[in-house]
Amino acid sequence: MIPGKMVKGMGGTMDLVSSAKTKVVVTMEYSAKGNAHKMMEKCTLPLTGKQCVNRIITEKAVFDVDKKKGLTLIELWEGLTVDDIQKCTGCDFAVSPKLMPMQQIAN
Repeated sequence: MIPGKMVKGMGGTMDLVSSAKTKVVVTMEYSAKGNAHKMMEKCTLPLTGKQCVNRIITEKAVFDVDKKKGLTLIELWEGLTVDDIQKCTGCDFAVSPKLMPMQQIAN
C-alpha cells in the first residue's frame, strides 16, 4: 500500500458491519494530518456501513456511539479536559456523568 493513498474496495469490513450481532469498535488516531477533524457531524468519505459503530477508541478519549443520541464521552486520557476534546472534535457530544480516566487493560 502506498502511504497517503486510499485503497478502493470494501474488503472484510463490509462483512463485519453488516451483521446485526456484531459490536463494532473503531480504534483510530483522534486527528488527521494538520490536526484536521476525523470525528465530524457527517462523513465525507464513502460509507462501508451506516450507523453501525458502537464505540470509538482513540489515544485521547473513548466514546460510546448511540444511533439516536450520538456520541457520549465516557473516558478521557489523563491530563486532558473535556474542553480539550471539544476543541479537537468536529461535532457535538454528550459527556457521561460517569466520565473516568482512560483504562488500560493488563495482560
